[in-house]
Amino acid sequence: MRATVVGGGLAGCEAAWQLAQRGVQVTLYEMKPHKQTPAQSLPTMAELVCSNSLRSDRLSNAVGLLKEEMRRLGSLILREADANRVPAGGALAVDREGFSKAVDNAIRSHPLIDVVEAEVTAIPEGYTIIATGPLTSDAFSTAIAGLEGLSTLHFYDAAAPIITRDSLDMDLVFEMSRYERGADYLNCPMDEAEYMAFVHALQTAETVPVRGFEEKAVFEGCMPIESMAKRGVMAIAFGPLKPVGLADPSTGKMPFAVVQLRRDNFSGSLYNMVGFQTRLTFPEQRRVFGMIPGLAGAEFSRYGVMHRNTFIHSPGFLDETYRVIGKPALYFAGQMTGVEGYVESAASGLVAGLSLACRLQGNEPPHFGGRTAIGAMGRYIATPNRHFQPMNCAFGLIDPYVYQPGQKKIRNKQERYEKISERALVEIEHAVRQMEQ
Repeated sequence: MRATVVGGGLAGCEAAWQLAQRGVQVTLYEMKPHKQTPAQSLPTMAELVCSNSLRSDRLSNAVGLLKEEMRRLGSLILREADANRVPAGGALAVDREGFSKAVDNAIRSHPLIDVVEAEVTAIPEGYTIIATGPLTSDAFSTAIAGLEGLSTLHFYDAAAPIITRDSLDMDLVFEMSRYERGADYLNCPMDEAEYMAFVHALQTAETVPVRGFEEKAVFEGCMPIESMAKRGVMAIAFGPLKPVGLADPSTGKMPFAVVQLRRDNFSGSLYNMVGFQTRLTFPEQRRVFGMIPGLAGAEFSRYGVMHRNTFIHSPGFLDETYRVIGKPALYFAGQMTGVEGYVESAASGLVAGLSLACRLQGNEPPHFGGRTAIGAMGRYIATPNRHFQPMNCAFGLIDPYVYQPGQKKIRNKQERYEKISERALVEIEHAVRQMEQ
């Protein structure tokens, strides 16, 4: 049994792992470190843009449920994320370099996985999972676009800057998580005058051109901070700079606005600017972000960048297992399928790898269904939708909670979500038992 996986991101690594763990010989193509995209900086596979990319770890949150489902299905990505976790309140944040190195090592040391460091420019023959991600090279994008029945779409994504803790003025910054859930974040409080000056600077700062793509092409979940500021003077005060739950310990009062910094590595030497995805030029990032209290002398370990994302119109092209309809040997996985986010990408790789392995063994793959987060994501990308757009995992995608006759309706949203999560994990355990038989 042999299969090819193209792409060494989270989806590709997860797919390769699932195949190899079930006895399939895998050839994994990854063009790093010889060639990298504009958003990449590490030589290792499974690179994250920021430490908190894996988001909430609570079962009352849809992506928290998705991660728990993946753990129970034997996810490599979740195993190494848990092993490289750094404090972040109720979120799963990881040391970026440590996580990437751990996944890279697991893949390269697996006896059934051969890593080929080369760019793929044509669709491989035989059983294949394409997981080249939202920054697929131009040559391979052209090959993918040539597949019958496929339309390729583009949008821009933005990554936030990372700064060093040693360069911060800690006399102006306080440690606190929102609503005092630990002290995993650094907070830069602003009064009204400081906020207004900052917003004006954002609105008028020089940006990098988007090369022909209009502002509306930017995915809403990755809206650059300066674009958000242009929507209204208070837009970011009610968005990433909202001060709710962050009373300044020095005054006991809630600031007018707060810029949060989130730990980006295990040692706590690097911090990510929460919600500050941007396409400001590098000099403008130094100037404008330097207006934030505590950041006047900030040293940037990485500036914010804007880069192209590519995704396919999956409905009618892929089924719920991410297999190309009419081409039983070809699968896709990752953000290019229209699942938005690192966790969702890894989950799609898990489903694609697991499903292909089952079929190679002559078995039907597990049907997770819409009562699970992982099944609901597969259903979303496969369901006909004329206005298909990238989507994060959300409870709105999962089948609603069904009340038994006479059962009192659950009014509290968090409790209802927890019930949906409990039901989903029962479904996952059932699927695991079926696969073990």
